[in-house]
Amino acid sequence: MKQFFLSLLIVLGVQGLVAAQAYEGNTDYDKKKQPAFLIDYPYPAEAVENAIVKKMGRLGYKSKEEKGLFNKDKGFRNFKDAFITDISSDKMDYIIKVESKGKKTESAVIYLIIMKEGVNAKTTMDAYQTDRVKNFLNSLLPDVVAEKLELDIIAQEEAIAKAEKKLRGLKDDQQDLEKKLKNNQSDQQDTEKEIESKKQGLEALKAKRVMDKT
Repeated sequence: MKQFFLSLLIVLGVQGLVAAQAYEGNTDYDKKKQPAFLIDYPYPAEAVENAIVKKMGRLGYKSKEEKGLFNKDKGFRNFKDAFITDISSDKMDYIIKVESKGKKTESAVIYLIIMKEGVNAKTTMDAYQTDRVKNFLNSLLPDVVAEKLELDIIAQEEAIAKAEKKLRGLKDDQQDLEKKLKNNQSDQQDTEKEIESKKQGLEALKAKRVMDKT
């Protein structure tokens, strides 16, 4: 069984590796279309976002998240003045958004915008620099897989807790039913005694009626 699950994880990892290849594109941010780096993952958006937030956290950076009902940039995270040596030795702003690719599919896309001194850095990157960015995004796969596993563990723990709560309820119901059954049996015995007593009383009354006639 362990060998089966190990094989399954390897297969899933290989499939994810094949699917998760970064590419170049655009996205809307700060009221204009921005050149960006993208990567698709066959995993839920929550797992993908957790992976990149924790990755940046290990590097020592926290993000400022865009919020607000009417904020068109809602969902973007800005890791400001960050050094990611796998990408560059320069300090830059890494602006990231993770978006689900559909309600019926567990897949997500990362949008990465890199800004340097208020200018989109991608516009000045050469092929070597863009490859470094893509390789960084590609390297996130193990982190994403690990976060998906954590979400699965949490979901399983919640499912177990729910089932255990249901079982406790059923056992409580059983105890209530057994108590009612025991009380019912006791009531039956008391009622049988009452009936027998009343029957005896009835026979005594009938016997008195015969005696009165004589």
